[in-house]
Amino acid sequence: MHGVDGDSAKGLTIGQLAAYAGVTIKAVRHYHRRGLLPEPPRDTSGYRRYTAEDAIVLVKIRTLAEAGVPLARIGSLLAAEPEEFAARIGEIDRKLQQRVEALHRTRERLAHLSAGDRLFVSEEVADFLDRLRQFGVSQRTVQMERDLWILMQSIAPAEAAVWLADKREALADAEFRAIYLEYDSAFGWPPDDSRLEGLAERGRRWLTRRLAPSEVGERGAARSTNQSVARLFATSSGASSPAWDRLAEIARRTR
Repeated sequence: MHGVDGDSAKGLTIGQLAAYAGVTIKAVRHYHRRGLLPEPPRDTSGYRRYTAEDAIVLVKIRTLAEAGVPLARIGSLLAAEPEEFAARIGEIDRKLQQRVEALHRTRERLAHLSAGDRLFVSEEVADFLDRLRQFGVSQRTVQMERDLWILMQSIAPAEAAVWLADKREALADAEFRAIYLEYDSAFGWPPDDSRLEGLAERGRRWLTRRLAPSEVGERGAARSTNQSVARLFATSSGASSPAWDRLAEIARRTR
């Protein structure tokens, strides 16, 4: 082989062979074990010596392996006639294309999983949760909202639709957003924090102004259903805190 050092008359060492073919010595030995590359006998010095033909075979093995051909198929490909080789490569290519398509479908499923909210709730609810994030609501509370919506849409889908419309309308109100954000922040307050009384009163006044007697009907039924689901939710998720429990107590006391 052109460019080989003074030992070329005796052939190539395994290190030289690996270097010329662009693989590691470990790979050469692996191909020996798989029967893809014949292992030459040792010379009088105890070294295995390889030929230019071995280097060519090794380059072919490396090229096919890098193209994604399974090692189990490479041996028969190397021994095939040109027409048969082309046919087998075509078959391998079709199978690789099927794998690519399967991986693409897997990536699409993973994209839906990474979207999180949209995997478990309706698009309308997912959009509502996105709005909460945009307004600065903590991920903790958004997650609690999402879990509650999963229950609502599963247990009472009709009422959930009414409640969603109600909450989206409320979220357009700047005062409601301010109360919601303060309620979110109150999660970590001490239960004896003096701000809790004021927050509860703000919420009561806002709800009183918004719910005229004529509005009770459909929305009232949705809220009643929501309260039942909320109780179930609270028992299963721990979606509360001492401060929030205190707010609920104040709200019951001031009804």
